[in-house]
Order: sequence, then structure tokens, then C-alpha cells
Amino acid sequence: MNGSLRISRDVLAEFDRLQQQLARVFSPQYAGSIRTTAGGEFPAINIGSTPDTVEIVAFAPGIDPKSVQLTIDKGLLVLAGERKNTIPEDDERVSVYAQERFAGAFRRVVSLPEDADPAQVNANYRDGFLRVSIGKRESSKPRHIQVQA
Repeated sequence: MNGSLRISRDVLAEFDRLQQQLARVFSPQYAGSIRTTAGGEFPAINIGSTPDTVEIVAFAPGIDPKSVQLTIDKGLLVLAGERKNTIPEDDERVSVYAQERFAGAFRRVVSLPEDADPAQVNANYRDGFLRVSIGKRESSKPRHIQVQA
């Protein structure tokens, strides 16, 4: 024996099958609240970039866009606000036994890349999506340099 460990592909396939079963048992669909789903944060955020901008999309249905506060300070974008509860609390006829939709104050902090320019920010809210577009600094964009002969 040369000291190397040999593991049968069948054993690895069994571990893979076991991992998939455990993922199904402990998946977020069994969680009691949206706040306990993967990530556990509201609003859910996607971050990407184009050659000219950093794009942030927050999935925030049911919020009043006038109540959203966006700030950029020291390379951090802070998104804060509140989503009101749609079920009236003082209604005696309503008895809530499950509520998966998050209501209340929220705050998300996103670390921006170094090339994001806080002087070039546009934000708009439409159909439950808050889109924040931040321009990139001109100095960080690639540029062609002519070689002198």
C-alpha cells in the first residue's frame, strides 16, 4: 500500500445524496418566518456592475419610497426605512396566526467597491424594486494610452 486513501465513487455519491436530503429537510420553506430564510435580511439585495456603474437592486415591495433613506459615507451605502404592517393592529375582528411578510424598520449596509463615485448616484423605486445606480470614478476606468514613437 502506498499510503494514499482511496474512496469509492459510490461512497461519495451517498454523501452527496445525504447532503441533498438534509438541505431539503432544513430548507427555508420549513422556517416559520421570512426573517429566518437564507440571508435573513430585508430587503433582499442584488449587486452587480457595468463598465460605468455599480448597480444595486433592493427587492422591497410595500414600502413608501418617500420613507426610504439612502446615504453613502466612507464607502458604505446605507439603505434604511420602514414597511408598515398591512394588518390593522386595533381590529378586534382580525386574528393573525401566521405572518410571513416582514413589517417594521429595516436597515441594510452595503460595502461599495473603491471605484464607486458617491457624487454620481441615481435612485428610483418602481413596482417594488429600489434601483440604485452609482457611477464609477473616471480615474478607475481603463483607458487607452498611445505609445509615442
